[in-house]
This record gives sequence, structure tokens and C-alpha cells, in this order.
Amino acid sequence: MNKLIWLLKWMLRAAIFFALLVFALNNQTRVTLNFFFDYQWTAPLVFVVLATFTLGLVLGIVVMLPRWLTQRHAARKARRQLESDNESKLGMSTQFIPSRPFPHDRTAG
Repeated sequence: MNKLIWLLKWMLRAAIFFALLVFALNNQTRVTLNFFFDYQWTAPLVFVVLATFTLGLVLGIVVMLPRWLTQRHAARKARRQLESDNESKLGMSTQFIPSRPFPHDRTAG
């Protein structure tokens, strides 16, 4: 079953790669982008599309990064608070420590 899933993943990757390759080969016409102050950039259409996609991806990550970090910090703080509350109420650690090693654990004993 794992081999089948592995094969399907690689087939999907190959299909995406060949679709992008065909897209790049079909869009080799040169386009000119006109920027401010009479600056122009002439490049193949596929590079313009790729550059636009990459710029949008990077901009999206940069804009969302502060929110992700704030939420991550809040989750870590809440987890620490919950663990300390549980330890104080129970008088013991909430971490599971087995009395004997698991049968599949090769590092023990």
C-alpha cells in the first residue's frame, strides 16, 4: 500500500512538472513591461508570470508572518499556563512516564 501511495505521489509530481514544462514552452513570446520613469523590462512571458507568482507568494508570507508569530506565541503561552494549572491541581506532572518500556522501544534495556 505504501509503495502504491509513493508511486501515485511521484506520478502527480511528474504530471505537474510536465504541465508546467508545456506551459513554459507555449509561452515563450517576449513581452515588455512598462514601469514608472520610462523603465522597461522585456522578458519571455513565462518569466513574467513566474516572477509575478513568486512576488505574490513572498508578499503574502511577509504580510501574514507577524500574525502567525503572534498566534504561535499565544498558543505556546496558553499551553504553558494549562500545564502549570494541571500540575498545581494534580500535584504531579501531566507527562506520561511508563513504568516499563514499551515492547517496540529498541532504545530501552
